[in-house]
Formats: sequence, C-alpha cells, structure tokens
Amino acid sequence: MSARRGLAYDVVAELKRRILAGELAPGAKLPAENGLVEEFGVSRTVIREAVSRLQAAGLVETFQGRGSFVLEVPGPVELREVRSHQDVLELMDFRIGVESEAAGLAAVRRTDVQVLGIERALDGFRRVGDDPARSVEADFAFHLAVALASGNRFYGEAIRELGPMMIMLPRTRLDPAYEMSDPDHLTRVIHEHENIHSAIVHGDGEAARAAMRVHLANTRHRLGA
Repeated sequence: MSARRGLAYDVVAELKRRILAGELAPGAKLPAENGLVEEFGVSRTVIREAVSRLQAAGLVETFQGRGSFVLEVPGPVELREVRSHQDVLELMDFRIGVESEAAGLAAVRRTDVQVLGIERALDGFRRVGDDPARSVEADFAFHLAVALASGNRFYGEAIRELGPMMIMLPRTRLDPAYEMSDPDHLTRVIHEHENIHSAIVHGDGEAARAAMRVHLANTRHRLGA
C-alpha cells in the first residue's frame, strides 16, 4: 500500500467513525477541503481520495460547487439502529439464511422477464467501476432482483424493506482493502454475482443457494477479519 493510500484510509476511518457515531448527522456538510487538509495534515489529493471512498460506501454525496453531504440511506428504523460490529455480523447471518434460500427458489421458479431483471442488475453492477459512488444502489438492485425472482413475495418484501442500508452497513465495517473503489475487490464481487446469476439461469437450485451463501459468507468473513 502506498503512503498516500494509507493516509487516505486513515481519513476515511475517522470520518466513517464520526458518521456512524452521529457526530456528522444525515444532511450535515463535511468540513471544507481546506479544513480537512489542515485537520489531518495531508494533501488535497489524499482528502479527495478519502471523500471518493466515502461516496463509494454510500455515506456521502458530493455536489459540484456545494461540497459533500452525509447521506441517510433509506431503510427501516430498525436498521438505522444497527451500529455495533456484532449487530452487523448478525445482519449478515440473517441475510445468509434468507437470501440463500431465495436464490435457490429463484433458480427453479424465475420467469424469463425476471432473469432479464437479474441480468440488467448484474450489468449495472459491472459498470460501477466507472462510478463507485453508485455501487451501493447497484449491489442492492442485484440482490433485490434475485429475491423477487424467488416467486415468493415475502422474500422480495423482506429485502425491499431492508433497503440499500443492508449493503451500506457492512461496508462501513470492512477494511479499506475491501472497498468497491479497489479494482481487485470489485472484480471478486462481480465474479461472485456472476456465479449466482449463472446458477439461476441454468435452473440449478442447489448451486444458486451455494453461490449466494459463498458470496455473503465471504463478506461476513471479511467483517470477522
């Protein structure tokens, strides 16, 4: 890791901490670039990289000429209260159980239209390399499309109710090496999504369950590490 990347990780970690602790509330504006440069004692390039990583995690949005603002990703009150590391691990346990079975059902029940929906979501996720700030929404769209293809409305409703927050919260706890702005990590996650998609297309319920379980278990493992 280069020194500049290491400095950016330090800035990201501290700003994430403030956002998750509520010190920077939804809608709050991040300190100006000059202020962050002075506070952290780093260059403008480091600060810009750090803000880009916060965008990729779905934590802030930047507006030209106005600055960067803390986002509140839509989600139920219960998920907004998920703050501790253990809470996030338990969220992943829940998702592994629900989404693995949803993927298995999708493989044997999906319609042609639903397969197209999964493929569109997968294509959208592949394109986030050009715009990592979209990665939370693109990731969520894929998981929702799989749940909807299960043919059981309760799976789709459960994932829709969790909302993009189910993607964002685990990311806030991951080591910076696992951020979507890292090309190698993005490639790994795309490959995991492709395995899920392939099993559903081929109508292999057990393979789809296993592919989803591996995908989500990998995220949980990264959190545990």
